[in-house]
Amino acid sequence: MNADLSEFRRGVVAPVECIKEGWALIKDQYWLFLGISLVGILIGGAVPIVLLGPMMIGIFLCLLQRQRGEPVEFGTLFKGFDHFVQGLVVAAVKMIPIFIVLVPYYIFLFTMMATSMPRGRHPSPEDSQAFVWSFFGVEMVFFVVIMVVSMLIEIFFMFAFPLIADRKLSGLDAVKLSFRAGKANIGGIIGLILLNGLLAFVGVLCCIIGVYFYLPIAFASQVVAYRRVFPDIGQTFPSPPPPPGNWA
Repeated sequence: MNADLSEFRRGVVAPVECIKEGWALIKDQYWLFLGISLVGILIGGAVPIVLLGPMMIGIFLCLLQRQRGEPVEFGTLFKGFDHFVQGLVVAAVKMIPIFIVLVPYYIFLFTMMATSMPRGRHPSPEDSQAFVWSFFGVEMVFFVVIMVVSMLIEIFFMFAFPLIADRKLSGLDAVKLSFRAGKANIGGIIGLILLNGLLAFVGVLCCIIGVYFYLPIAFASQVVAYRRVFPDIGQTFPSPPPPPGNWA
């Protein structure tokens, strides 16, 4: 990977500013980006590992175009399929930690249910209560673990899809660079994730549908954070010619 493509800034993600700048980025074309976000998530969610990657790349292609001051068309969303393989790689790698958590959980849960259920007699109230509390405890531990894992995934994969859209990196290179940049900006990224989550929850309280109206702002805030961490290197200028030799 080219050294210029792997350069990034550290400690530059300011959550509140990212959300404000994200809203400023899309507010003039809010309804267009709402449609792009909803269609992208709807199609991507149909077959997550296969379609989510290209759709996320398409969403970020649109936002990056807007950020560069270029006209944005709805059809740009589907240009994410030009990077289908790279998006598929990122989506697949992103799912690995989830499977690592889920498989042992279901094995443990099945084993617990198989060994805890009384056999050959009607369970006493004490047995039933103990089983319910044990099951509840396991569920709570699993919930905490899955929340922590999900947070870590979002931190370290936040820039993977934008890197493919912007710098045309391969899937694995995008994951590795996103991991490094996420680690270098972990405080700001956690703040951005939590703040976006809080605002999305407020949207849920507004008859649930409000969360969908916040979706394009959340994506835009991620693009702002991305550009703060990864400066635009798309614009290049020709180098001046070398000075004439000294013929004296």
